[in-house]
Amino acid sequence: MIKGNPMFDQEDLKWIATTSTDLNSILQQIARYSDLARRHKGEYNYIDLLGERVELASKTAQALFDRVTSKILEKTTAPSGRPPAGPHSPFTVLPPPLRSAATDSPSPKTGLWKEDKIVAKAASIAAQLGSMVKPAPAKTMPIPADIKVKNANGHRELILLIEDELEVANLAAEMLAEEGYRVIETHDGFEALRIYERIGKQIGLVILDFFLPIMDGDAVFDELRELNPNVNVVLSSGFAEQSKISAMLSQGLRGFIPKPYTSEKLMVQVHSALEAARHDVR
Repeated sequence: MIKGNPMFDQEDLKWIATTSTDLNSILQQIARYSDLARRHKGEYNYIDLLGERVELASKTAQALFDRVTSKILEKTTAPSGRPPAGPHSPFTVLPPPLRSAATDSPSPKTGLWKEDKIVAKAASIAAQLGSMVKPAPAKTMPIPADIKVKNANGHRELILLIEDELEVANLAAEMLAEEGYRVIETHDGFEALRIYERIGKQIGLVILDFFLPIMDGDAVFDELRELNPNVNVVLSSGFAEQSKISAMLSQGLRGFIPKPYTSEKLMVQVHSALEAARHDVR
């Protein structure tokens, strides 16, 4: 390389780091959706979501490869303007094959159903792409614009509120905002998990309702712990099996808020959970 003529400038390096981080996040989502598809087969459209993530990973990997190789070719092209000869043909990241009606029944050779084959294919692609990318160092990022935050300029912690009853959710969010907390409202466990996957490191506390559509609170709690074993969660419910609450407490649940609750009771539990998290007390 000629001195004073680096292969990549600062703008290139910044773009590569950002895109690598994005790709690593997508690969983590593919792994999670693959696991969810196996564990909750038929309960939600995990396969469609998995297909979307795989397609996005393929496009992102291709863009990353194109940017890097184009810069390399720019710096190493011979004076004639032709790229240096080499034994390798151009590289292309191919998306997964489209599904067809023929995949709607088990394969006579493997006995695998359509979903099993897609999950296996996704896992294979994720492994191949993962070997190409090293994630950039983690850093605090602004909350994406598509995630709505109540009291976004509040001076206290960000709280993820998972509550399917809209009136209860709105009331609780208002109580928290009045105390200076920033609040993200979600109304089902799957939506909450998608948000936590994206910005979990910025969330100080999760307030989790027990009875939710798609996934109940104990299942959501298990998935949150898979994403972050130290996730800070308090459970909120008007009724829940004592055995399940006890099991969740033994697994790191910070506390329980019985419904209906007042602002005072809510704040006591929120303050207690956040203070315990600061001192890592379970």
